[in-house]
Amino acid sequence: MTGNPHALAARISRHLHDVEQVVHHSEEVNREAIKRDDKIYFEALALNLHSFYLGVERIFEDIARTIDQEIPAGSDWHRLLLQQMASDMPPVRPAIISETTYHCLDEFRRFRHVIRHGYTTHLKIKSVKELATSLHDCFTAVHQDLNNFIEFLHQLAND
Repeated sequence: MTGNPHALAARISRHLHDVEQVVHHSEEVNREAIKRDDKIYFEALALNLHSFYLGVERIFEDIARTIDQEIPAGSDWHRLLLQQMASDMPPVRPAIISETTYHCLDEFRRFRHVIRHGYTTHLKIKSVKELATSLHDCFTAVHQDLNNFIEFLHQLAND
């Protein structure tokens, strides 16, 4: 590990708070999209769901850089990074996220790819609605897993 575990824990907490704000905003946009049943609102919601995953991925990159000292490369690095976070790396660290969290985040990762490489005019509203429905539970799982990892970092620093 490079750097101070307490500093990494603080960065994770700060970024997790930012992600939480994105989740709250996404929930507001989702309510408005459902109320108005307007494609423009679902397009805005899609961008917020994309932002949710980017925020989580930014945390994972920091962990990979600081603890694992390796960020995957290549065209499938996003998928590999998510897998890395779901993997134990003895004796360095436990898995950052559970299998359940991995699977929910993988749906957001795939959606991120659609948003990054497509046009919102081709967006499938049904997919946006389904992902928005899973956002709260997925964030709750991410939040719990990252808080557990923050505790691990504090224990590591105090040993």
